[in-house]
Formats: sequence, structure tokens, C-alpha cells
Amino acid sequence: MRKLTFVAAITRVARVGVLVLIIGALSVSLSTAIIAALTPTATFDEIRHGALGSESTLLSRDGEPLQRLRVDMTRRQLEWTALDSISPSVVRAVVAAEDHRFWWHFGFDPASGVSALMDQFGGRGRGASTITMQLAGLLTEGDRFGRRSLDEKLAQFRYAIALEHRWSKQQIVEAYLNLVPLRGELVGIRAASLGLFGHAPDALDEAESAVIAALVRSPSASRSVLARRACSLMNKTDKPEGCARAETVAATLPSHPLAMSGLDEAPHLARRLLTRAGTSVRSTLDASLQRFAAETLRNRLASLADRNVEDGAVVVLDNVSGDVLAYIGSSGDMSGAAAVDGAAALRQPGSTLKPFLYGVAIEQRWLTAASLLDDAPLALTTPNGLYVPQNYDRDFKGAVSVRSALAASLNVPAVRTLQLVGVERFRQTLQSFGMSSVKHDGEYYGYGLALGGGDTSLLALANAYRALANAGAWSPAHLQMERGTSGGESVRVLSAEASFIISDILADSAARASTFGLASPLSARSWAAVKTGTSKGMRDNWAIGYTDRYTVGVWVGNFSGAPMWDVSGVTGAAPIWREIVDHLHANQSSRAPNVPAGVVQREVVFAPTVEPVRREWFVAGTESTTKVTTISLPTTEVAPRVLAPADGTVIAPDPDIPAARQSMLIRAEAPQATRVCLKLGAQSLAPCGIREAMVKLPPPGRHQIRLETASGALLAQAIVEVRGVPR
Repeated sequence: MRKLTFVAAITRVARVGVLVLIIGALSVSLSTAIIAALTPTATFDEIRHGALGSESTLLSRDGEPLQRLRVDMTRRQLEWTALDSISPSVVRAVVAAEDHRFWWHFGFDPASGVSALMDQFGGRGRGASTITMQLAGLLTEGDRFGRRSLDEKLAQFRYAIALEHRWSKQQIVEAYLNLVPLRGELVGIRAASLGLFGHAPDALDEAESAVIAALVRSPSASRSVLARRACSLMNKTDKPEGCARAETVAATLPSHPLAMSGLDEAPHLARRLLTRAGTSVRSTLDASLQRFAAETLRNRLASLADRNVEDGAVVVLDNVSGDVLAYIGSSGDMSGAAAVDGAAALRQPGSTLKPFLYGVAIEQRWLTAASLLDDAPLALTTPNGLYVPQNYDRDFKGAVSVRSALAASLNVPAVRTLQLVGVERFRQTLQSFGMSSVKHDGEYYGYGLALGGGDTSLLALANAYRALANAGAWSPAHLQMERGTSGGESVRVLSAEASFIISDILADSAARASTFGLASPLSARSWAAVKTGTSKGMRDNWAIGYTDRYTVGVWVGNFSGAPMWDVSGVTGAAPIWREIVDHLHANQSSRAPNVPAGVVQREVVFAPTVEPVRREWFVAGTESTTKVTTISLPTTEVAPRVLAPADGTVIAPDPDIPAARQSMLIRAEAPQATRVCLKLGAQSLAPCGIREAMVKLPPPGRHQIRLETASGALLAQAIVEVRGVPR
């Protein structure tokens, strides 16, 4: 009877216990529900989409990723990684190390709390924060390592309970792994996996996962501490055989994060457009064209490596929209300064400015494409001395038409045209074509502006040529698809008539044959207008041209400023230009522009016959029929002067060379009609009329080199000093 009573008593106690547990569970559930209802939290999707990494991404016009660029230098956090793209071993290791009852508790683990309290009394100081509570700290304070007040701890506790009510456990652990700080600047599982181990989170093995879990506890711990903790974790998860491997992984962690390879197809444009961390910008670039242009540039520069060429840049624009379809700022690994943006850098454009000069002269009706200019030696007096332009081939053609002078890129006719147009007016024209860097007054540039004496960028120059392709209407180029409606209006900067004639000249293979030949890289498979340019000292060469749909600009040179070796626009930049143009029109040929209403064509006959009879385009009202005469422009006579040696020269003889074999070159310049005599003091050096003589080096002392008329009148002189030979 007592036995039954005891059993009944036990049963009743059990029932009461179950009831208490049920009531307790209901109370806890009700309490947590109330706490959750009173504590607002962000949704998982809001956190996932709002987690701004340290990097931004440049997209193509179609949304294809092209370039990843780090913008926030205070941390390294990459794109959000979904839980199914993270190795399960990472989740197991982190849960085991940080919160082994994570899958069962409601955000706060009472057992861990009691254990932590006992540890506090024991002096071991272990925390009781669950993964959910740590995530709450990351979401509300951004720093789980700082000391918190009691109020802050309670707020974290409430937020964690609210998260557990609104998010799934999988969402909580996914967010935690993406936001938790790990080693140094590395934040989140993707940055840590790539920066420490060199592969994505889904490839992490058990040992690497154990090291990651050890880093969660103490990101700045030494390698030996991490090795010990990782080994302990392997034992805790019943994988003791992996202890040695975990210790090795921890011991070989890099001192600095590894380079994270990734998207690298438009680095220079990315630096222009990506300014805010964690964002994506849709550029105007065409992904396939960007890759083709970059490969074409690298291949050509590789073939020029033995000519001291390292750098190059390419831009491609859509003529109608102004969208930049390709933007290659550098040759990349082949460059000695790969970070420099060759598409934006200011360089001397050489002869590529000539089309705008002749365009103004034709628009103002001062010249026509058939007008004759004198391609003969020219010396112009400037405030800095004589300016004596030379042609590319060091030859002079005599009387040439504007068509031949522009197409064959003759320098002296261009300078004569600049005399006609005026330097300041031409400078203002270049600015109206978008070359704002040509900002000094005309006196600053002088006549050298006709030959590219003002710096500009490849992008600005290519967009100026795009204006010629658009019948003289200029509008800004675009680098982003998401652009505003303002700032895109076109402005008339050159008449349609003049633009058409300039385009026709630049597309005329026969007209440029005297300099470039008929089968040059400037001759594309379909209609294209193109101009090359080479700066002083062969430091830059260019090929800029356009078809009916695209404008392509190419620059080749050295960012260091070192000269190239025998590389001109037609041998350096032009082959790249030609290959890209032919690629663009592989499926649809380019067509010549329509003839504007104000342009007429007439047959011209040159008298004398300096060029063959041809049909030529004219702005209506300027046409000639049967005879074209040379336009006479003012020239400056060469003033008599001693060219060599220069006045004030000090000559130090070489003691290792016999005195009898040391000589001095004396050279003078004077108008052809003037009969001059060269003298050293009173001694004649050559018969009168001879302007150059090689004489024995005079004895030490000061000597006067005289340029006299035949009657003995002094025209010019130079004083030189010869030093004695040291004993």
C-alpha cells in the first residue's frame, strides 16, 4: 500500500514538474514574444542588401562586372556570401567554438550564462554572448569587442531575442559569418578566406575552418595561440587527426592579407567612377570591345618592345550617343607605371590638331581644299627667337594644296595657315572642341600650337574628332549609363560644310600617299577618316580617326617621358587603330558622310601643274574652276646671325687629342641675297658667300667670330673663349 502511495506520489510530482516546465516554457515564450514585439529590428534582406563592403564594382553597359576596386581603406570586406556558398565545416567549427547550443536556444543561453558567471568568480573571465547576441552587437554597435554597460548589455539581449523571433537560425549564422571581424582589416568570411588562404569560402577545409573559428574568438591572437585553440577545437569536434594540420595552417598564416585576384578589366575608369564603398556603377563600356581593345594594345606593344615602348592607351566612342565603349588607360603589366591613366593624362598631341586649324580656315573662307600653300623653309621671328618648323621627313614639297598638306601632315603649310588664322583664335577653337587644357593665351603657345604645342588628353582629343564625325557638332562624352539629362546637348563648333571637307581629306589615301604610302595602316577596309601625330622627340604618337558610327583614339609612348626609338604615329599607334576599326566594322561597313547642302564639287586644274587634275569639294561660293594660284602669305626674312658656336661659348680642348687635330665648326645664317664673309678676328675663314667653315682650334684666349658684308660692315658676331690645356 505504501509502495503504491510512493509511486503515486512520484507520478504526481512528475506531472507537477512537467506542468511547471510547460508553464515556464510558456512564460519564457510569452516573455520573449513580448520583448521581440517591443524591439524593432531590420529584416534579413535589409541587412544583406545594406551591408556595404569595402569595395565597389564597375559594370559594363549590360551589367557585366568588369572591375572591382577597393574604396574603403579602413577595412577589407567583400561581397555578401550566401550560407550555401560557405563550407559546412566553417559553420560547425564556429558554432562549436562560440555557441555550441546555438541551434536550440532562443537567443540567450541560460546554461552558458551560469557557467560564465561561475568563471567570473573563478577569475577566468569567459563571456556568455551567444552568436545571436554577438550579431546583435555587430548590427547595433558595429563593435563586439568594446566594453558595454549594463544598459547596453540589456539592449543587446533584447535585440538578440527579437532577431531569433524574426530570423531563421540559418539567416542568423549567415549574417554573423559575413559581418564578424577576423584578422586585421579583414571583415567577413569571404575576405578572410581569400586574404588568408587564397580561395573562396566554399573551399575551406576542416583545419582552415578551425583556424577561422579561433580567429573569431581573438582576431589579433598570435599564431601559437591560434594553433593551440584550433587544435583544441579539432579534438572537441571529434577530429583529433586534424590537429597537426590545424596547427600548421595557423603557424603559416600570412603577416599581411594575400593579394585578392579578381575583376581587372577597367582599372583606370574604375578609379574615376567608383567613389563609394559597397556600390556598383554601370559604365558605358562594352565588355567584349573593352577586352578586344586591351588585347590589341598589348599585342602591338609587345612587338615594339625592342623600340623602347612601354605604354599605350585606347578609347572608343559611339558617335551618336557619346558613350565611351572602350577605355584602356594602360598596357598593364607591360607598363613601368601601370597606375597612370593614359586616356586622361595630358600629352602633346603633335599633328593631330591640324584638322581643326584647316577647318577654321575653310569655314572662314580663307582657304579651300584646293588652295596652294608654300611648303618651303620658313623662319618666323618670335619673342623667344626664330621659329623654324621642319616636316616629318625633313623634306619640302614646294607648292602643295591644302588637301595634300593636311593629308600628308606637312608642318610648314600648317604654320603658314596658323599665320592666317591667328594663334589666339585657333586656341579658342581648340577649347570649343572640348580641349580645355589648352588654357593659356596664344602668345604662350606661339606658332608651335599648329604642330601640337598644347597638351591635351586622349579622351578629350578623341571626342573632338567625334565632333568632326558629327558634322561639327560637339557634345560631352559619357562614361556612365545612369547620367542626368543635363550637359548632353550638342553645340555647333564648326560648320557642317567645313567638317565634311576635312573628313573627306582625312579619308583620302591618295592625298596622304606622298608621306605614308598607299598601303599604310591608315587605310581601313571601309570608309574612315584618320590623322596621326608625333610629339617632339618621339615621346608620344597618336592615331585618331572615325567612321560613320565610331571614333577611335590610340596613344603610344612612355609615361616616363623617355623617347621611343624610331616609332611614329603610323608605325606605333596606327596599326592598333586600324585593327580596332576593322573589328568594329567586321559585319557592317562604314559609309562616307552625306554631302551637306552648302558643299559643291568642281574640277580643278593647277597652273603650274603642281598636282594632277581632280574633282574637289568647296564651300559654296569659294569654288574655283580651271586655275588655282598659290596663296601668298607674309614670311619673315632670316636675320643675319652666327649659328655656331653660340655667343659666350667656352671651349675646353681635350688634352688626350693632339692640338693639330682639334677643330671648331663655324656656321652662319643670312638672307640668300646677302653676300656675307666669315672671319675669326681679322682673318678670313672662307671665300665670301660661304656660310660654313671647319677651322683649326684657335689658341687659348677670347676670340671674335665676325659675320661681315663684302664691304666689311659687321652684320653679327659671337665671342668664344678657348681655355688652355691643363699640364
